[in-house]
Amino acid sequence: MNNVTVKNALMFIIPSILGIFLFMTPIPIDTEDGRSVQLPVMFASDYLMELLSVEVITVIVTILLIVTAIVSIIATRVKKQSQTESFWVSIFATTPVWIVVRIVGAILAILVFMNVGPEFLISEDTGQLLLTDLLPFLFSIFLFAGLLLPLLLNFGLMEFFGSLLKNVMRPLFRLPGRASIDSMASWVGDGTVGIMMSNNQYEAGKYTAREAAIVASAFSVVSITFSISILGRLGISHLFWQFFLTLFIAGFVAAVITPRIPPLSRKANTYIDGSEGQEEPKEKNVVKNGFAQASLRAEESFKQGKNLQTGFKTVFDLWFGVLPVVMAIGTIAAGVANFTPVFEWLAVPFVPVLEWMNIPEAAAASQTLLIGFADMLLPAILAESFGITSELTLFIIATLSVSQLIYMSETGGVLVASKIPITFLDAVLIFLVRTIITLPIIVLMGHLLL
Repeated sequence: MNNVTVKNALMFIIPSILGIFLFMTPIPIDTEDGRSVQLPVMFASDYLMELLSVEVITVIVTILLIVTAIVSIIATRVKKQSQTESFWVSIFATTPVWIVVRIVGAILAILVFMNVGPEFLISEDTGQLLLTDLLPFLFSIFLFAGLLLPLLLNFGLMEFFGSLLKNVMRPLFRLPGRASIDSMASWVGDGTVGIMMSNNQYEAGKYTAREAAIVASAFSVVSITFSISILGRLGISHLFWQFFLTLFIAGFVAAVITPRIPPLSRKANTYIDGSEGQEEPKEKNVVKNGFAQASLRAEESFKQGKNLQTGFKTVFDLWFGVLPVVMAIGTIAAGVANFTPVFEWLAVPFVPVLEWMNIPEAAAASQTLLIGFADMLLPAILAESFGITSELTLFIIATLSVSQLIYMSETGGVLVASKIPITFLDAVLIFLVRTIITLPIIVLMGHLLL
């Protein structure tokens, strides 16, 4: 493995550098408001929206949501009747609960598009905000991010950094070295990918119940793609590096603390077959071994030639799996937030806390703290709906919504439905614990960096 050729090394280095440039390197641009910075992948997304127009993309998204609801019903029935799973069945087949959510999303899209129904669902602050503003933006960013994401995932970058982090994972996070790769998959890919990897490792006897629960609930952070969309949605893309640094520090502290307190600390340290967990030996020459593993992974990726297919599958998963959920839950939550006092009631205890932390527009910001449990995008949606203008407050809302990690529209639902022993109550407790741990850190970093 250590006999790395120049060709293999370049297979690793060039795509990885390109991926880092596209997803993590802000570049200066000229805007109507003056000089600003933007990630290359965001620039491509904005160009597509200008090229097609938001109106055309809105029509496309509406049709997409309708097709998703219909095909999901058919694909789920086909999956039950057949032992094989085709490419399209794997994308559309889901559980009855998520089929209902997709149907609701399609119905709401039709109502908003035709401008028929109660203001609670179709007003500018609810359904129209989702269908004609947020979803076209997500449609565009998902296309480019999904197609280009293999540059970060499939050419050895995870393996290289995973090897570097092996010897620190156990003392810090009570996890084996291989968990570093799962963690990287979540950080640079998608939280559900990390959860699925953890579930597979648990079922294969590589993780104990406690290890699987820790890595799935403490490291399955929302993807860079979603993070970019949140920052863009709130108009603070120029704060990407401050956001990423704060997210890393807050996530690191939470990952150190949460495995040592309930509910994660009470999970059994046994494998799926009941045997006790075993620690792995430390490795020497981690840089050399990591570079060798990364080069080998890059060579395998080029040989398999499935990166374009993987990219399209990611795009379709996001379009057909995420957009309907955002439309359904986002519209209803925005309606509740704008037409009922529910979130005002829930937010009352948090207002003095945020005011004590010197957070501007604390009353409005407090209403975004807990709604992220339903869907990670909702705090950003509500922040825009409430008209929050403070850059510090928007920064805190964006960073907290990502660091809370558990949101039931995707990662939370996948986690609870997996073989990993985490219940719905566990998910609620983990969400609250992470909020309590990360909020003060994020506020402090916001005051220091902005």
